[in-house]
Amino acid sequence: MTTGDLVNIHPTELKFPFEARRQSSCTMQLTNKTSNYVAFKVKTTNPRKYCVRPNTGVVLPGDSCDVTVTMQAQREAPLEMQCKDKFLVQTVIVSDGTTSRDVLADMFNKEDGRVIEDFKLRVVYIPANPPSPVPEGSEEGNSPRTSLNDTGSTFDDVSRTLDETNERSSEAWSMISKLTDEKTIAIHQSQKLKQELDMLKKESSKKQAGGYSLLLMVLVGLLGCLIGYILNRT
Repeated sequence: MTTGDLVNIHPTELKFPFEARRQSSCTMQLTNKTSNYVAFKVKTTNPRKYCVRPNTGVVLPGDSCDVTVTMQAQREAPLEMQCKDKFLVQTVIVSDGTTSRDVLADMFNKEDGRVIEDFKLRVVYIPANPPSPVPEGSEEGNSPRTSLNDTGSTFDDVSRTLDETNERSSEAWSMISKLTDEKTIAIHQSQKLKQELDMLKKESSKKQAGGYSLLLMVLVGLLGCLIGYILNRT
C-alpha cells in the first residue's frame, strides 16, 4: 500500500497478466484518509497502450474508489517480461460538493498554494499461464517410456473401437439391404395381386352381363308364347 496525507493507494504496483494478442486488466483502489473531498487524476507514460476508467474523479471523506486499468493487446511479450511504463496518480483537496464532472486539469497545477500529492506506480508483467509443476516421484527417464506405453494402449483402444464400428456398420448395411429386397418383393406381389383382382372384376362383369341377356331372351320367349296362346283362343 502506498500512503500519503490525503489517500492510500493499493496496490503499489500495477500487475498485468500478460498474454500475447489479448487485453489484460488490473485494479487499484484509492481510499480517502481525510475529512475533505479529494479529487484525483491518473496519468501514464504510454496513453495509447492503456485505458484508465475513471481517469479522474472525487473520493468522498472516508470513502474509496476503484480505478480499472486495461492494457491493450500486445503482439509479443517484451524482452525478459520487463516493462518501463509508469503511472502517476495526483490528488488534491477540493471544496465540499465537488463532483467528478467538476474536476479540471488546472486543479492539479501546483499554484496558488495548492498541495498536490503525487504517487508513482510501476507496471509489472506476470505470465498469464505459468507452467505446471512436475508431480513428485516422476523421473525424467521414465516419462518417455510411460508416455509411449500410454500412447500404444490408446492406439490399441482406438483400433479395437474402429473394428467394432466397422463390424456393426457391415451388419447394419446387410440388414438394410435385406429389408430393401423384401420391400421390393412385397411391392411386386402387391401389384400382381391388384392386376389379378382387376381381371376378376372384369370377368365378373362380363358374366353378369351375359346372364342378364339370357334371362331377357327367356322372358321375351315366354311373353311371345303367352301372346300367341291368347290370340289362338280368341
